[in-house]
Amino acid sequence: MAFEIKQSLKLGQHLVMTPQLQQAIKLLQLNRLEMQELINQELVENPCLEEVAELDAYDAPPEGESGDTNNLENMESREAEGSNSEEMLSPQGEEKIVDGKGEVDWEEYMENFASGPTLPSTREIPDELPNYENMVAAATDLVSHLEWQVSLSDLTDAERALARLVIGNLSDDGFFTGSLEDIAKELEFDFEDAEEVLKIIQRFDPIGVAARDVRECLVVQASLLYDEDSLVMKLIKNHLEDLEKRNLSAICKATGAPEEDVREAAREIREEFDPKPGRSFSGGSDTHYITPDVYVYKVGEDFAIQLNEDGLPKLRVSAYYKKILIQAKAEAKAHGKGDPKLTKDYLQDKLRAAVWLIKSIHNRQKTIYRVMESIVKHQRNFFDQGVHFLKPMVLREVANDIGVHESTISRVTTNKYVHTPVGTFELKYFFNSGISTGDGSGDVASESVKEKIRSLIGKEDSKRPLSDQKLVELLQEDGIEIARRTVAKYRESMNILSSARRKKLF
Repeated sequence: MAFEIKQSLKLGQHLVMTPQLQQAIKLLQLNRLEMQELINQELVENPCLEEVAELDAYDAPPEGESGDTNNLENMESREAEGSNSEEMLSPQGEEKIVDGKGEVDWEEYMENFASGPTLPSTREIPDELPNYENMVAAATDLVSHLEWQVSLSDLTDAERALARLVIGNLSDDGFFTGSLEDIAKELEFDFEDAEEVLKIIQRFDPIGVAARDVRECLVVQASLLYDEDSLVMKLIKNHLEDLEKRNLSAICKATGAPEEDVREAAREIREEFDPKPGRSFSGGSDTHYITPDVYVYKVGEDFAIQLNEDGLPKLRVSAYYKKILIQAKAEAKAHGKGDPKLTKDYLQDKLRAAVWLIKSIHNRQKTIYRVMESIVKHQRNFFDQGVHFLKPMVLREVANDIGVHESTISRVTTNKYVHTPVGTFELKYFFNSGISTGDGSGDVASESVKEKIRSLIGKEDSKRPLSDQKLVELLQEDGIEIARRTVAKYRESMNILSSARRKKLF
């Protein structure tokens, strides 16, 4: 079989992901805090970028550049058509700035942007020291708290070493998840002595820490208050599963104790013991604040949309570097020579990157505004009357409304929040499936159904909680056709326990 080398021409069309296109796509999916971090990083890395001082007026690009910038927003839909990536990303005004060689005509660019000197920052030094009431001390974690108690104990050095290894194998809830046998072998420790050290740790504060399961944890706590023959101790050691299922009749039959005594013992276990002793140190109670990316206000009968740009530096191209480049071009023209190497290799690249970043930020903000504007138009009843009036909506509806690809809407709504008159929500919250109604009045949004389920459970009798089947019947009375397994799925997604586990005995 003979091999030969041939040359052939083939005409094809494919998408080229330029760095500018990649940057534009990346900016779309960043939230406000991530944008602030990226801009600050660019300010450090690109000397041709500068932040507009508070007293400087930021001059936006002229109408030819910023008025027709929806090419960035439509880049996803053009991807499907196989359009050239440079055409997708470049605003129409870019034709005035970029010449045939791909270089920026900074003389033209200078005419479109203010070139006044940058004013220094005018922030005043505070007259008084910070208020100490506004300062928060670092919280003590569980490991530090226990190691502090180890250092105060009368354990030997070898026992303290073993205790620290045990403490290092605790879960966030305070349970010992390691192997005591392996730790004892590693330190050449007798296993029975290791058990004694573990029992000492279990009596540290919080009581029951380093237990290997919930039963052992509760037994340690109960041993300080109750005798071994007490009903409370019997319930913990032998009937913890029945207590969890609220099966009092089985406990009464097994122990021979009256139901009233069993109820009282169960109440004491529930109110006086902590099955997760380490959770108070895990930081789970810390409040995490959300900074909205968009605000929606009601003004009269209409809604006003405002982007949250607080803390985002306003950028412009450095007048100093623009002046250097223009002078270099003027000297080159006067002497009939090409641009200096510095202009081509460094300044030209940095200045072009600065222009692209500024334009991409403008387009990002405009896209977010248009997406939010479309959401308000489609979900008007929600903003007027609340969560129960949320309508089913998919990404395609907003994409078709503002003329972009669905993937662009997905990126814009990722990890971004809006503050509305009825609360703060993630933008993806407004996109949900629908559930049909029996009266033919139209579909109901799944989030609206979840809110109805949460409301029904919130009003239930705690001694006779509503089962999933009962919730189905109540929803059907409101005209919502839904299956029991769907109710169970929605309930679990909201972290609501089943009716058997929601039942309260007292």
